[in-house]
Amino acid sequence: MKKRIRFLALALCLATVLTLFAGCGKKQSQETVKVRLCEVTHSIFYAPQYVAMNLGYFKQEGIELELTNGQGADKVMTAVLSNSADIGFAGPEASIYVYNEGKTDYTQVFALLTQRDGSFLVGRQPDPNFTWDKVKGKVVLPGRKGGVPYMTLEYVMRKNGVDPNKDTKLDDSIQYALMATAFTNGTGDYVTIFEPTASIIEAQKKGYIVASIGKESGEIPYTAYFAKKSFLEKNSDIIERFTRAIYRGQLWVSSHSAEEIAKAVATSFPDTDVSILTTVAQRYKDIEAWSPNPILKSSAFDMLQKVMTEAGELKQTAPYDKIVNTSYAEKVMKEVK
Repeated sequence: MKKRIRFLALALCLATVLTLFAGCGKKQSQETVKVRLCEVTHSIFYAPQYVAMNLGYFKQEGIELELTNGQGADKVMTAVLSNSADIGFAGPEASIYVYNEGKTDYTQVFALLTQRDGSFLVGRQPDPNFTWDKVKGKVVLPGRKGGVPYMTLEYVMRKNGVDPNKDTKLDDSIQYALMATAFTNGTGDYVTIFEPTASIIEAQKKGYIVASIGKESGEIPYTAYFAKKSFLEKNSDIIERFTRAIYRGQLWVSSHSAEEIAKAVATSFPDTDVSILTTVAQRYKDIEAWSPNPILKSSAFDMLQKVMTEAGELKQTAPYDKIVNTSYAEKVMKEVK
């Protein structure tokens, strides 16, 4: 009887030790946290983000994503600064403006998603032989003055010998979210529109894509994730997990076809046919719109500030190491293959 008791005790002890050893090598389950993300607009231009959402990458990181549409970089920044959102998703120029205003708790960009302008110039007639001199004397709906879409359009015009202040009229009186509707209702000769709206308008024969702004402008840090310095400092683990999910989305998009991307993001665009989403995804792949990783390079940041300066929107450049924090991106890129 005593031998039996000793045997059971020894077995229990061994089981306990094995359990402890097993626990040492096993990653403890992460507590699920809600992260409030405010995006500048809802577009397949941000496909890696929707892939990360729809394929469960955020969920696997223990993140419950609450997504809202700010409809403009200024409104996204307001949401972040007022603590209505934890993370903002818009052009890095918003963080430059805030820093130059002298705010102590300014925002820092921690992950880049798109590396080119994702908008397309839409005209009223098909024009396969479009040249930029054709916008001279015309009315163009460019978006909000001071925003990257507006400034990149001006940069492209200057690059092609068109003075945006003298040769054409840039009508920025229409709210960003209403530009497509205004154009199809007869306002303006050209409009800059993101996808899938541009392709939908073309399918309806209410307008025709004549040029890619991103193809003309070249590489520029267009849309990125940012948060207040205080939030980054207090929630470094959450930011790291968020960045890891985004990077996995970027890797997936870069290794899959336009058709596969369209199917992966389809639930995020229930009112758009998969055929249109496929066409759009291919357009963005063709111009290399999506950044292959979350790092915003200093050279690209300098290019952005050059565009802003030429547009007359930036009187003082901001230091790269203050606006951009690449530590999270660098870490997850070493871990995720």
